[in-house]
Amino acid sequence: MTWFAIAVGGALGAVARHGVNQLVHVRWLTTRLPIGTVVVNLAGCFVIGLLAGLLASERLALRGHWREFVFVGLLGGFTTFSTFGLDTFLLARTHSVGSAAVNVAIQVVGGLIGVWLGYQMGAKA
Repeated sequence: MTWFAIAVGGALGAVARHGVNQLVHVRWLTTRLPIGTVVVNLAGCFVIGLLAGLLASERLALRGHWREFVFVGLLGGFTTFSTFGLDTFLLARTHSVGSAAVNVAIQVVGGLIGVWLGYQMGAKA
């Protein structure tokens, strides 16, 4: 059942991400900047932070499949950047600022290198 919840949440999150991108780029803005992606990533970070705070304060209870549906499926399909943001925040919050900085460096710099490397390999094929 967990896998099904994640799959459904992921599908809904991906559709929502596409919808936001279309809305921002087609209806509101015509710019070269990836504003739709920025909106999705910042919104996803806000929502995952809000939910994590509500869960930590016990003002919200998400049990079992619902937690997986929302965090892994819905938000994961919407943006994995929100998970990166929460992981980094939790590292910094638990006095692991050095680990948080390393996480940012590895994922951002490593991600950009991965994109560059993949692009180079794909462009030469």
